[in-house]
Amino acid sequence: MSGEGLLINVGEGTCGIAAGAPEVTELLKKRFPDAKFTAVGCVGMCHQEVMVDITNADGKTYQWGNVNKKNLPKIVRFHRGEADLPEQLLIKSTDAPDTEKSQYLLKQTRIVLRNVGQLNPTSMSQFQERGGYTGIEKVLKGGMSPEDVIAEVKIANIRGRGGAGFPAAIKWGFARGAPGKVKYLVCNGDEGDPGAFMDRSLLEGDPHSVVEGMLIAAYAIGASKGYAYIRAEYPLAVEYFGKAMDDARKAGYLGNNILGSDFSFDIKIKEGAGAFVCGEETALLASIEGERGMPRIRPPFPAIKGVFNSPTIINNVETLANMPWIINNGGQAYADLGTEKSNGTKVFALAGTIKRGGLVEVPMGVTIRHVLEDIGGGSPTGRPLKAVQLGGPSGGCIPESMFDTLVDYDAIDATGAIMGSGGMVVMDSKSCMVDLARYFLEFTQLESCGKCTFCRIGTLRMKELLTKICEGEGTMEDIATLEELAPSIKQASLCGLGQTAPNPVQTTLEYFRDEYIAHVKDHRCPGGVCKGLITHTIIQKDCTGCSICERYCPVDAIEGELKKPDTWVIDQQACINCGMCVEVCNPDAILAA
Repeated sequence: MSGEGLLINVGEGTCGIAAGAPEVTELLKKRFPDAKFTAVGCVGMCHQEVMVDITNADGKTYQWGNVNKKNLPKIVRFHRGEADLPEQLLIKSTDAPDTEKSQYLLKQTRIVLRNVGQLNPTSMSQFQERGGYTGIEKVLKGGMSPEDVIAEVKIANIRGRGGAGFPAAIKWGFARGAPGKVKYLVCNGDEGDPGAFMDRSLLEGDPHSVVEGMLIAAYAIGASKGYAYIRAEYPLAVEYFGKAMDDARKAGYLGNNILGSDFSFDIKIKEGAGAFVCGEETALLASIEGERGMPRIRPPFPAIKGVFNSPTIINNVETLANMPWIINNGGQAYADLGTEKSNGTKVFALAGTIKRGGLVEVPMGVTIRHVLEDIGGGSPTGRPLKAVQLGGPSGGCIPESMFDTLVDYDAIDATGAIMGSGGMVVMDSKSCMVDLARYFLEFTQLESCGKCTFCRIGTLRMKELLTKICEGEGTMEDIATLEELAPSIKQASLCGLGQTAPNPVQTTLEYFRDEYIAHVKDHRCPGGVCKGLITHTIIQKDCTGCSICERYCPVDAIEGELKKPDTWVIDQQACINCGMCVEVCNPDAILAA
């Protein structure tokens, strides 16, 4: 069978490529040379990459997951009619019951991610076949004034998805009414949170939606010039967004007199150098202007005085990608989703100790537990979930006892965490909350621009104290100093980086204070993470004598006889507490305590 009549989509976003998608594509082309192939973005099921969708000539579609060169022949033989359905690889199909794997997508409500994984991100025609650019056409050809657009967005009550949660319509209204011959619209794609990849996946998988969202926003505020500020570490996003801009320009959606109207608007890409502080809007504007990315005192706010002293609106990638849907479906349809003050949907990136990592889009108002357990599947280790870091390095740590908190800006703020851009880093019982706080403080301290003394020096002192505690040398006075420093840094810092940097420390001290005390008073790390406070011991009654720990030990500190559990021991003098033995031990027979 040559593959004539087959339609094959392969997920070739960054995660798919890393999992081996190009190799899978080449092998499929050899087996089905006459099939029609499409490279699509990541649908969000990063835990199932490489993903392949195959539609047979009879119209039946099958979605396959975890495809590699070893199991690909099973799929090929099935589509050739030479073998039975390989159920272990199937995610869903048009003629079979929904599988457990398919629930990951079925339990979501997709507005922002509506096209991701469904089309070739470099094909403008495929985007238009799915309703692309009908939003800006409705605005320009349907007689909507800029005030009409802002009114519709106000009805939707969408709050900025970049972290601050400020109502988009109010922000747009400020810039609309600001004096100035030239106004700017900036798309903030400077996604810097560890564990966050929402913007990257959108820019890689559906760049035209972001372009269209920028057009709608620019028309509303009266902007004629725009910048897409995208991390240089996202080369695929930069490439695909640039291609989308070029195609939109050729089709008359960018440039002068768009669609024959008086509205003119064009976009330039500005590649960010990876400075976390440039996620703060005034630092981002400085970077666009060619200056060092450092925050400015506000007021004046960017809506009044932004890029090159002109009125400027900065919106996050996710915020802008919502706009075509809102215009096409109406603000009320969007407002009907979510809670009274947090409307619509929110995209989250699940990372860390989670069974089904990837992108999740859910209506505001569901619980954090629903996201982590019902969709994310809980812990892959079988150990109970312990906490989730929400909002990245600037966010806070929410314990399992508070997982029934609603996905709502105000409800999450009340916990001491923040919604942020949507990163969720999940931890199970083997995690150390003190070490987690230390990690995030180290990150924010390194990313501080240094302008504010309390941010520059205060975060360094907090990191030093946390490191001291993790090494077993901390005191109760150190904990008191952390509690004293945190509010001072928040109050004395100019921008959001310093104002939120202490959040991980404050929330872990509030919810996991017993772990700090265990480190200080008992010289013990409950999570078995901090090297200076743990000893690795083989539990011989649980050991199988498989020798895998010996093979992976980098310093040859483990010895014993194969298949004789009672002979296996760890030389404590030679052990460096790297934890590799715990990671590879199949029966969990090594205790780190």
